[in-house]
Amino acid sequence: MSVLRARALRKRYADLEVVSGLDLDVQPGECFGLLGPNGAGKTTTLRLCLGLTHPDGGEIELLGEPVPARAREARRRVGVVPQFDNLDPDFTVAENLEVFGRYFSLPRESVQARLPQLLDYAGLAGREKARITTLSGGMKRRLTLARALINDPQLLVLDEPTTGLDPQARHLIWERLRRLTHEGKTLLLTTHFMEEAERLCHRLAIMDRGRLIAIGSPRDLIAEHIEPHVVEVHGNGVERWMEASRSHASRMERVGDTVFAYAADATPALATLERQSELSYLHRPASLEDVFLKLTGRDLRD
Repeated sequence: MSVLRARALRKRYADLEVVSGLDLDVQPGECFGLLGPNGAGKTTTLRLCLGLTHPDGGEIELLGEPVPARAREARRRVGVVPQFDNLDPDFTVAENLEVFGRYFSLPRESVQARLPQLLDYAGLAGREKARITTLSGGMKRRLTLARALINDPQLLVLDEPTTGLDPQARHLIWERLRRLTHEGKTLLLTTHFMEEAERLCHRLAIMDRGRLIAIGSPRDLIAEHIEPHVVEVHGNGVERWMEASRSHASRMERVGDTVFAYAADATPALATLERQSELSYLHRPASLEDVFLKLTGRDLRD
């Protein structure tokens, strides 16, 4: 049975349809990623699935409950990590967790019993009396994640959970999220970090202009849409090199002063670069970011 199931989901604002006939299935125990450029419809999709926005068409079932008809009942078993921290600065670390537990009508005693485990999980053991204003950005983000677990949810919804964090804090959050999936929790994740999606997600869907345009595991999507080798080349004479070396790649793309050469075998292209001292290059395996840019384009979205 799916944790979250949506069929033919639609939402329109005025003349703009922001979600267009979307189908989703999130399975128990998986981390499912929802990716897309700005304006693709990701946040609206999350709001629809949580019953916070009313759909114009389609069907939603969340944890066995029809949404929006019984969205409140379903959300009692869901934890949400919003894109921006909304911790109460007037409360201490422990008080933020205690007050949030009241939203779920949890007995004070059960919340108190869970505090040590949640604080340890967030790496905030010993900081329960600290004020929110004294915490670093990484600490606040970890506390927001711990707060979302106060009701021991079956599904955790995370909207860009590591935006604004330094690499150390980001890696710590990744470790905590992997631990949750190992414990059997289901995660629904939106992110603009392709490395994050590639590391964490068992499956993911790429959205653009309200529609799903690809779905599968990160490895399968890379194998399906991108050649295995990528050579990035830049420097004086890069255009001449590109024209002379087209036969050495399956596909070439120029972005600014950089040429991206995609190939099943990079050896011929690399051989030509060894004789080009004025050019700099990077040879790397294909990534989820290559898939994302190929499917959604390189134009900026506001």
